[in-house]
Amino acid sequence: MNILVIGSGGREHALVWKISQSPLVENIFAAPGNGGMGNLASCITLDSSDHCAVVNFCNKEDIGLVVVGPEVPLVEGLVDHLEAEKIIAFGPSAYAAQLEGSKGFTKDLCARYNIPTAAYGRFTEIQDAKDFVSEKGTPIVIKADGLAAGKGVIIAETLDQAYTAIEDILGGQFGEAGAELVIEEFLVGEEASFFALCDGENILPLATAQDHKQVGEGDTGPNTGGMGAYSPAPVMTDDMTDRTINEIILPTMRGMKEEGHPFKGVFFAGLMITAKGPELIEYNVRFGDPECQVLMMRMKSDIVPALLACATGDLDQVEMGWHDTPALTVVMAAKGYPGSYDKNTEIGNLEQAGSDENTFIFHAGTKKQEDKILATGGRVLNVTSVGKNVSEARNAAYAALDQIDWPQGFCRRDIGWRAIMRERKKTVT
Repeated sequence: MNILVIGSGGREHALVWKISQSPLVENIFAAPGNGGMGNLASCITLDSSDHCAVVNFCNKEDIGLVVVGPEVPLVEGLVDHLEAEKIIAFGPSAYAAQLEGSKGFTKDLCARYNIPTAAYGRFTEIQDAKDFVSEKGTPIVIKADGLAAGKGVIIAETLDQAYTAIEDILGGQFGEAGAELVIEEFLVGEEASFFALCDGENILPLATAQDHKQVGEGDTGPNTGGMGAYSPAPVMTDDMTDRTINEIILPTMRGMKEEGHPFKGVFFAGLMITAKGPELIEYNVRFGDPECQVLMMRMKSDIVPALLACATGDLDQVEMGWHDTPALTVVMAAKGYPGSYDKNTEIGNLEQAGSDENTFIFHAGTKKQEDKILATGGRVLNVTSVGKNVSEARNAAYAALDQIDWPQGFCRRDIGWRAIMRERKKTVT
């Protein structure tokens, strides 16, 4: 089977890496891919927003499965177009992708099907939004309704911060993504992520993870696309996982089916574990980045049958096995990120840094130019390791990272701190 993976980030490199291990696969194409994928896939120039061009490529290369990595092509309806041409694709329809593409859509769905989430309001007018905040008080969460690359969420500690966020978002800071905003109650607890595959009728629970969204150590500073992650998430006990499935994932699946738009793909539920239990912060409709990297490192089973089953409705015939050992990834980003940063800086010593059998370096914002690897994006590398516990995985990842020769890069040095604190407490007791 020939497989086409859409995307260029660390998530897509991880998916290509895992797909390449399947005996079902003959050729892998990545569009456009990145500087680290070349030994696993043929990187091609193909505009995913040109759906006809994608269809033509699939027909020409006899593509048996298209795996859509990022959210934008899903929201734009690439899967709909492929399915109309009888091309098997992994990912939801454009309608179902509104679970990520519109925070207001998801909040309304939660209200209709009694899915636990924060109280909220939807607004298009600045004064109405300010009046709502004045009534509710702070802290409070202000979100651009649409896709904002993980940066459209502001936790306002004061009314002035909330008013500024409202003015910025509705004033055009995030373009069309901020034509509407959602204001939510601030939930107190610990964040975690839960992943499950869905074919519209059945779910297949995958694994849990926790990420570090903020750029600074101690989870400080502005939000980013993610500075590191680890799996599994210690806060997600068996009971909490069961509650997440029964109170959040299954009602969402049933609700989408009832409304005539069954969800096919991966549910990526961002959760807050509160005193009441799991509450939904938001849905993503694709694998997380950098969560995908740690999930793929822990996945024992062949991923290809599961991806196919999501698209064809046979997910109840699939089982997945997982390594018990934790995995942790550290993001190396370009200095200045999430603000402005230099591009096309050279990265050295990657082969030596990634030589340990328990470590793999997934590329994100890179390109290969002759025999050099150049940094082209904000989040550039995902140094990912497994270990007998999170502490060991963390140490291995940083040991590899410290061998990388890239003066223009930086990372957080505290990835996994919550899990490591728990491990230390267990050791003491």
